[in-house]
Amino acid sequence: MVKIIAEAGINHNGNLAFARALVNVARQSLADAIKFQTFDPKQLVTQWAPLASYQEQNLGHGGYQHQMLESVRLSESDHMDLKNLCDDVGIEFMSTPFDEKSLDFLLQLGCKTIKISSGDLTNIFLLEAVARENLKTILSTGMAEEREIVDAMNCLTRGGLSSTNLTLLHCTTEYPCPIEDVNLNAIPEMRIKFGVDIGYSDHTDGISVAVAAVALGATVIEKHFTLDRNESGPDHKASLEPKQLTEMITAIRDIELALGDGVKRSMPSEQKNSVAARKSLVASRAIMEGEVFSRDNLTAKRPGDGLNPMSLSEVIGSPASRDYKADEQIER
Repeated sequence: MVKIIAEAGINHNGNLAFARALVNVARQSLADAIKFQTFDPKQLVTQWAPLASYQEQNLGHGGYQHQMLESVRLSESDHMDLKNLCDDVGIEFMSTPFDEKSLDFLLQLGCKTIKISSGDLTNIFLLEAVARENLKTILSTGMAEEREIVDAMNCLTRGGLSSTNLTLLHCTTEYPCPIEDVNLNAIPEMRIKFGVDIGYSDHTDGISVAVAAVALGATVIEKHFTLDRNESGPDHKASLEPKQLTEMITAIRDIELALGDGVKRSMPSEQKNSVAARKSLVASRAIMEGEVFSRDNLTAKRPGDGLNPMSLSEVIGSPASRDYKADEQIER
């Protein structure tokens, strides 16, 4: 079953009440998990690290990441409150650690799955710390070349992470992601090349690409959501609103059922239509007893409750055992 992660990220704007509301929306939408972000701005960025271009555009100003991150961080007590709420309503609490101290805190909270962001694919310090825990680990691969993914996987497995605990997320790190840069066909290719489960972290507008990723074999879907796309903040405009989140999850579950097991066979729901839709061998004109059956006096017509037309070669050349009227089904 595809694991669906409703990515709250920092769309709570540092407000615990907003964060709690996001938990309830994710639960009502039947997501498997809700994911936040855990960081210490002093550990994450230098004082002069600039905002990303999409952050400048969505915030409406330039500046430094440190100031923005300080305004949207959750306290440790906020995290504990949200973890307890998730446990109470029955949804998995997840958060992405952006530094080793944040990882340790999430482990103390009891998180059983660790998500590593695309930005930390090359962060050997965090990769080694995660690897030592050998927990279920999800690694985003936005901005990555294949050799960088191999390096990150080697770092994790050398450090103690079992490859069976690793899922890679195909991802394009742009908000929103242009359709022409999605490259969904990377999902089956990555599964072959890297030999682990492949998911998809979706930053496109709408829900169609995430649903298509499931059809291509994605085992995890991660998608940003918000209470209101018009809220101020860097990620709201590239996020789903509650109704869209529910629609996406419903569509994904439908696609899972529709994929089936891949064995082509007659399905129960269609078998009742076989007689009405298929054909039987019938006389194309009146046939006298003793007349030899041939393509000139036989044809195929509905209904399909008589002799299968694929038996034609077994019938041609034999004499009719009785008279047949036009359209009468042929008996062997």
